[in-house]
Amino acid sequence: MNKNTINVFLVVTIISLACEKVGKIQLGKVALFPMLFAVVIGMILTPDLLGKKIQKLREIIGEKEMKIASDMVMLILLMLGIKLGTFVGPNLDKIIQAGPAFLAQEFGHVLAPVVAVPLALKLGLTREAIGAGSSISREASLGVIGEKYGISSLEGSGVLGVYLAGTIVGTIYFGVLGSLAIYTGIHPLALGMACGVGSGSMMTAAASSLAEVVGPQYADQVFAYASTSNMLSGLTGVNILVFISLPFTEWYYKKLSPKFSKKEVKQNA
Repeated sequence: MNKNTINVFLVVTIISLACEKVGKIQLGKVALFPMLFAVVIGMILTPDLLGKKIQKLREIIGEKEMKIASDMVMLILLMLGIKLGTFVGPNLDKIIQAGPAFLAQEFGHVLAPVVAVPLALKLGLTREAIGAGSSISREASLGVIGEKYGISSLEGSGVLGVYLAGTIVGTIYFGVLGSLAIYTGIHPLALGMACGVGSGSMMTAAASSLAEVVGPQYADQVFAYASTSNMLSGLTGVNILVFISLPFTEWYYKKLSPKFSKKEVKQNA
């Protein structure tokens, strides 16, 4: 084990212990969990933020450590998948009963462009709106958009921008959302299903927060539904993106872009 790997393990251990020591913080109806604190602290300690100001810190957490940490994330997500699988087994009969609901909720992918494309156009984007608004822009979306348009295209810039933004703030956002969602009155198992958006880290953040607020009665089932839904999002989400969501986004963009262009002309006149 080289020095860079040791640095990563030491920093991760210190951050984890500190965050667990702080524990859950309740702010009104919003519950903030140690995972969120760990993500924020990890972001702050990177070479691009605090590392720019403190040279000694950059010597401990530099570009090599960032690369090692990135590779370790995939290994940790693999172990997380095994753990989540242990929740699925005991609840398999309930998951099978809810099968049609799992498949139906995959069509929720189409809601992303309905909301995101008008907002993107309002913010001044052009064809970037197609890449940014066609899905939640995780790894599968990068592959589809990159293959069809090229990652250096406007559409590629859109999906890459949302991917990077999601990587930075997505886990924090979903962690907070998971603790707030229970107050909508929607059944905990439906919310657990909704946690499986196709991103392992975001799903874990949302499901962990949700499981904490629903209590032991539904906690294991929330994880089981979330992990199953997340797996289906990975399997069927690409097909829905290719055959339904992306064509709809292109059509929707063509319908809306002239209207937004006219508004800009009037404002500039």
